[in-house]
Order: sequence, then C-alpha cells, then structure tokens
Amino acid sequence: MKKVLVTGKFGYIGSKFKEWIEVNDKDIELEYISLRDSLWKEKDFSKYDAVLHLAGIAHVSRNPKLEEMYYKINRDLTIELAKKSKDEGVNHFIYMSSIIVYGKNSINFVNGVITLNTVPVPNDFYGESKLQAENLLDTLQTEKFKISIIRPPMVYGPNSKGNFSYLLKFSRFLLLLPNIKNSRSIIYIDNLNELMRLIIKSGKCGIFMPKNSENLSTYEIIKVIRENMGKKTYKLIIVPKLLKIMFGKNNLFNKIFGNLEYDVKNPELIKNYNVISFKRSIEEIIKK
Repeated sequence: MKKVLVTGKFGYIGSKFKEWIEVNDKDIELEYISLRDSLWKEKDFSKYDAVLHLAGIAHVSRNPKLEEMYYKINRDLTIELAKKSKDEGVNHFIYMSSIIVYGKNSINFVNGVITLNTVPVPNDFYGESKLQAENLLDTLQTEKFKISIIRPPMVYGPNSKGNFSYLLKFSRFLLLLPNIKNSRSIIYIDNLNELMRLIIKSGKCGIFMPKNSENLSTYEIIKVIRENMGKKTYKLIIVPKLLKIMFGKNNLFNKIFGNLEYDVKNPELIKNYNVISFKRSIEEIIKK
C-alpha cells in the first residue's frame, strides 16, 4: 500500500485523479490537504510514502501586479512543502509543472518542437515561477528523497476549463477551417492520471514530458470534435504563405495554428500510460 498526500483537491487534475485511483488502484491510498491556510504546517508527514503537489496558480493573468503572487504560490510554497516532506521522511515528491516553462526563446526549440535537448527559457512570470520551483527542487534531491517533475501540455477532459473548453464551444460553429498542417501535443486527463499512478507505484524520478500517443493538427482536433457532434467540417483551401503574411504576427492565430509538440523518446521513464486514444477521449467528452 502506497500512502500519498495530495495538494489541489478542488482543482481539475486533483479531483479527476481521485476518481481514477478509486477505480483503478486499490493499493494507493490518497489523502488531500489544503494549502490555503497554514494548518498543513502542523500535519505529520512521516506516515506518507509520497507527496503529489498539484496545487498552484495557473496562467490566469499577465497583470504585472500579480507577479509576486505567482512566485509566492508556484515557487515559494512548493519549496516549503518539499522541505517539510524531506525533513519528515517522505521518500518521493512529485511536482506538477507545465509545458509553459518552454518559451519561444528556449534553446534548441525549433519549429515548435520540444525534445529532451530543449533548454527551457520561459516567456513570462508564470513559466518562470514554475521553472524556478523545478530548479530549487533539484537541489533538495538525494537518494532518499526523489523528485519527479511533470511538464504536461494542454490537459483536457470532461468539464475541463481553459483553452480546450473554448475550443469545444467554438467547434460547434467552425464549419469552414483552414487545413494548416501544424502539430500539437495534448494529453487526455485519464492518460495523465495513469502516468501519475505509474510514477507513484514505480517511484521513478526525473522530468516527465507526457502527451497523447498522437500529435495532431488543429484542423484534425476540431474535425474529430465536430464528427462526434454529428457535424461535418470543410477545408478552406488557402496558400500557407498567404496565411503567414496575413496572420504571421498575430499571437492568437499562432496560439491556435502554430506548432507546439513534444518529440520525446526516453525508455528509462514511464511507458504505456496512454490508455485512451484521442478519438475515444473525444467520444467520452461529448457523451458527458
């Protein structure tokens, strides 16, 4: 039996992970705590095998006035939690970071493709706060205190918020769409849940860059969504160079139709966590 202390009970990933473990692994016992007050500091961590840190502040604003809060929550609180875990004998600390640590100026970040050799250079204080937390966690790691860092791309699933929820809404009306051959890495919530389960069970440490088995274009993603809505999608035939001239400097256009993919093959880390295909994941989302 693995006893795991989890932060982020009311977050999307935290709540879905609880559901996943209840169905798929009776040998993992989860207990959730809140970090919104200081009561967690009085808790005895010595009885836990691992701490899964999912709580944090996401990319909700670029307002410079919030910069201090991002560092306080994503970096400082993470390190305080990790130090307590280490001091009280927890063997494994798992941190939920993000693909956001890779900004547009990341070293060896070519054509939107991220490999094991890509060096993170964040664009903003959200990504920087996550990366600084990762770097400080690395200084705490020992043979008896393992660190696992997960950098997921866009996470989606039933009732998920953020960019995918907007994409789902807009897909109802996107009858005509340019067939731009871009490539995106995303991950279904159950595939991420299975990855976390396997990391806990195996105790493996390192940096994990998970994604669905398939890298897909924005057109392919929307087409599958619309098919499950019983709708057809038609290609807008347009010269790619013309699109680049028209929208090349538009941030929203690049965010939707640009490349952002993981090209990662690391046999030493977790394999076979992709238990649900993209098409099946969309079927499950639309049904719910």
